[in-house]
Amino acid sequence: MRSFLKIFLVTLPILCGTMSCSTSNSNRGQEDEKALATSAMPVKRYGSVIKVKPEKLDQYKQLHADPWPGILDQISKSNIRNYSIYLKDDYLFSYFEYTGNDFAADMAKMAADSLTQAWWKMTDPCQVPLETRAEGEWWASMEEVFHHD
Repeated sequence: MRSFLKIFLVTLPILCGTMSCSTSNSNRGQEDEKALATSAMPVKRYGSVIKVKPEKLDQYKQLHADPWPGILDQISKSNIRNYSIYLKDDYLFSYFEYTGNDFAADMAKMAADSLTQAWWKMTDPCQVPLETRAEGEWWASMEEVFHHD
């Protein structure tokens, strides 16, 4: 029993570093369950690119400086985490991590969301899809050639 307790006390800081341990007893079980569920989910990284119309760049930046809360909620509900958009010259680069189990279904739900459709009506006119994108794509998917955690 003593050796188990010693191992537990030695590994607890390691577990807390990876599972966001809390000092609050009321939330500890929920937080630990959520951390375990999140850590067990596979993460798939996505990168994509699209051009931005130079005359629409300020509008695009302004929209993303203050995105609608419902849009951010929908992104999270779609199992998207760590979502970023970068700008270089006239190109927008999108990066996100997907933690769900059915990407196509989650993206279909997002596309069916009326608030998302309204958002896209504002952002799409700012963009110019690449001619080399795959059929059915708006943002062109990019191949990941290197990653390091």
